[in-house]
Amino acid sequence: MICEIVTFPSPAGASREAVIEDARHVVARWQAEKELVRKHFVWSDDRTTLKGIYFWTSRAAAEAAHSEEWLQQAEKRIGTRPTIDYFDAFMIIDNAAGTVTEYPEDGAGA
Repeated sequence: MICEIVTFPSPAGASREAVIEDARHVVARWQAEKELVRKHFVWSDDRTTLKGIYFWTSRAAAEAAHSEEWLQQAEKRIGTRPTIDYFDAFMIIDNAAGTVTEYPEDGAGA
């Protein structure tokens, strides 16, 4: 399992409602990604930074979804290029489901 964190500045002075409304516009796009297991939208306490936290079945899927073309479009839209970090998500504790799941190093499986 791959965890991908995409970071970009939040719009100055944006309200929580405006940020949520903007996020709603991309829901269908991310729901259509077959290898996306989960996406979290998060906003820093100081309201300066937005992050998308994605869990993918593979790094290749993550990189394909956030291609150079996507990065260029994001930069045009927000005025700066988002940063992307990748992590090996080797274990997830899901208290809501009551599960603990371990994932192989190669990122296979979901």
